[in-house]
Amino acid sequence: MEQSGTSTRLQAAVQDLASGVVSVLRGGDHTRVVLTAGTEGEAGDLALAAVRVLGADAMLPGLLLAIPPDPAEVAAFRKAVEAYPPRADAAPTVRWSHWGMARTLQRIDPSSGPPDEPGAGWLDEAGWQSLTHQLAVLAPLALPGEDCAVSRAAVLRPVDVARGFVRAVRRRDWRQAAGAGRWLTLLPGVPDTLGLESGLNFVELMGGQDPQVALHVQAARLMRTGARL
Repeated sequence: MEQSGTSTRLQAAVQDLASGVVSVLRGGDHTRVVLTAGTEGEAGDLALAAVRVLGADAMLPGLLLAIPPDPAEVAAFRKAVEAYPPRADAAPTVRWSHWGMARTLQRIDPSSGPPDEPGAGWLDEAGWQSLTHQLAVLAPLALPGEDCAVSRAAVLRPVDVARGFVRAVRRRDWRQAAGAGRWLTLLPGVPDTLGLESGLNFVELMGGQDPQVALHVQAARLMRTGARL
């Protein structure tokens, strides 16, 4: 029961954090602090874990809106990066999620130094369903101008990602559809017949009560209208 309660609290904390990010992305609020400055004790541990789950998107407003992040937010984000390094046997998506956080930290604080990229060979042989799933999990890496092994793998397979987007919509997997749609916003060679903009609108309509769905859709909108890092 205690473990279940902890999981429920973490899910709520992640949703609250995602909601804060969405609010800033939609309103362009330059003064809104999304990350809590307090990272001590049980509440602090929960806040850091929520940042780790949401990943690099916890700092997305500072990147897409070119807002200088609050120093307290940077400190909290850095602590989350350092507190949860991937284990030696971690899954590739976990390694890449951590890389994305470290890369974001380096963007907002160049003194951090560039992180070493994990391998991405497992994507080369992935079927289109698996590829879409993996890319949706790694949607925080879908940023304008980002050049990494995952983004290069996605660039080579826009039609497969488009197929995966349609499949996710049909299965009502709104979070996967939103993540795939975010990638498609950046990929060349996406079929015009996909109707990505109207597709993203539909995903937001149907799944937008999930803040993580809304986050990916809003990120895609900003990138479609020219947001750059």
